[in-house]
Amino acid sequence: MRYARYYLPLLLLALLWLSVRPLLEDRSLGSRTNPIMVLLTPSVDADRVSKNADVLVKYLETHTGYHYKAVVPTNFVAVVEAFGSGKADIAIMNTFSYLLAHSRYGANAVMKVVRRDGELNYRGQIIARTDSGIDTLTDLGGKRIAYVDPSSTSGYIYPKALLQKAGIRTKEEVFGNKHDVVVMMVYQRQVDAGATFYSPPDKHTGEILDARAKVHAQFPDVYDKVKIIALTDPIPNDPVVVRKDFPVDMQQRIIEALTSFQATKEGKAALKDIASVEGLAASSDADYNDIRTLISRYSVDIEKVLKKK
Repeated sequence: MRYARYYLPLLLLALLWLSVRPLLEDRSLGSRTNPIMVLLTPSVDADRVSKNADVLVKYLETHTGYHYKAVVPTNFVAVVEAFGSGKADIAIMNTFSYLLAHSRYGANAVMKVVRRDGELNYRGQIIARTDSGIDTLTDLGGKRIAYVDPSSTSGYIYPKALLQKAGIRTKEEVFGNKHDVVVMMVYQRQVDAGATFYSPPDKHTGEILDARAKVHAQFPDVYDKVKIIALTDPIPNDPVVVRKDFPVDMQQRIIEALTSFQATKEGKAALKDIASVEGLAASSDADYNDIRTLISRYSVDIEKVLKKK
């Protein structure tokens, strides 16, 4: 009983400490209690992305002095809305989700992914059978063409613009919903031509890497039967995005760390698994103006598209 008189003061001191302690903690952005939120575009293999995200976070913490938390959202809309709710500071996004995040919440592109052999852009292609008599865009007048879907940059928006610039009017448009399906439709003569993504052959092996490669196992003669007749203008790669009011000094430090990260062996491997890319390069919102113009021209509802994906 003689110790009872000490219990109440000790209890009060403990409660006081628990009340005051949060006020003494560092709550600034990048602190342990307020880490920089890094969102990564949803992936089919989310576990693999998360594992490599840990490698990225550890490197950034070591080279910037800030604390980070990596998150893999369930869908593209969730990435966009995270910028509006203050739950995203940085994100690697696809082009459509970035355009919506920028228009809604002022998020800005500061880098973009680098693909195979240092490619900063990619293209769409228009294909036809080698025995179709279609050799140029002009030959597509009055023909039946298959696109991927109205949201596809390389499989609809840019090829459609290419035909419009050339003054070509096709007879009918259909959608295959997938790049490989469009190739098969052309191969099987269901349509006269098709639009899919293009990727140049491997510089070292000559391996064909455009959409035809997706059906090569099923149709070994596809490279002989289906040819490329035209390529679209370059399309900028997917961006790395920061929220509207993200501190400039912190942004610059992170960009420098990301630039050095991609030069390391572990960085190359992690970026390959996180976003299927070789590295990152400088970018800005202006790089995506042409896509905005084309999307507006074809009245594509970006939010509706993202909800479908």
